[in-house]
Amino acid sequence: MRYDIRLTVDYRYAGASDHARNILRLMPMETAMQRVGVRVLTITPAPNERREGSDFFGNQTTTVAWHRPVEQITYSLRAKAERLPLSQEDLSLPLADLAAAIAACGLEPMSPQHFLAPSPRILPSEAIAAFARSAVNPQGTARQALRDLGQALHDHMAFDAAATLVDTPPETAFAEGRGVCQDFAQIAICGLRALGVPAAYVSGFLRTTPPPGQPRLEGVDAMHAWVAAWCGPAQGWVEYDPTNAQWAGEDYVTVAMGRDYLDAAPVRGAIRTAGAQDSRHVVDVIPLDNPPPPSPGPVPTRA
Repeated sequence: MRYDIRLTVDYRYAGASDHARNILRLMPMETAMQRVGVRVLTITPAPNERREGSDFFGNQTTTVAWHRPVEQITYSLRAKAERLPLSQEDLSLPLADLAAAIAACGLEPMSPQHFLAPSPRILPSEAIAAFARSAVNPQGTARQALRDLGQALHDHMAFDAAATLVDTPPETAFAEGRGVCQDFAQIAICGLRALGVPAAYVSGFLRTTPPPGQPRLEGVDAMHAWVAAWCGPAQGWVEYDPTNAQWAGEDYVTVAMGRDYLDAAPVRGAIRTAGAQDSRHVVDVIPLDNPPPPSPGPVPTRA
């Protein structure tokens, strides 16, 4: 499925910021499941510093800084990406065989070795580990474990945009049984790692569909978060959306991957200002082909 992607992220400050510095991960990345064409990121006002690059995991980064007062910053993305069909074939290893396969891997950026240990935002939790063990067949495959845990988490948690903050620990969101897609993803990652399955946090775009008979509205698609799990050398990385209990297939466009939210945050940095700030983002994921209608998507994650 080919898409024309349009994103606007807008920040407004009550008091003009006399210093702002951000690292942006807003441009879709090349993956085994995704091909990317044109990517253009426009920034208003133009920053005093701008540097394009990539981080350790291969995410496209844009580092920007302003050394003059700014009251508003707008990031506007235009991109074209193609999402390849998702295979339903299970080529993954049994859970019992996964550890030996991980040990045989090197230390390249997307090696499963980097995605099994605790990370800054995802620490071990016995409560989540016990939940994961109860949800998964220990005799099953890694791909089945990803699906079963994602479905169980979807049934356990309620989506609530006001329940958590961007820095709420996964264990807290799990205990309260409420959260946004960032929470669903990080809880699932915590559970998968407890089972010995390397798991990564994925941020990106999700194409949504209007109710039957209603026109498609501009700007109602979503920035979203989901999970990727390494299921063995034959299967590789497989993506699943626990918020919606479905495989992350052709309706999803990957922007960044990392150990947790901090590695894949769309906008991360620091400003110096006084007073409140307001932000909004608008996303359009416009199909260029004519697919069957997708499943309805969730409300967006925090950017």
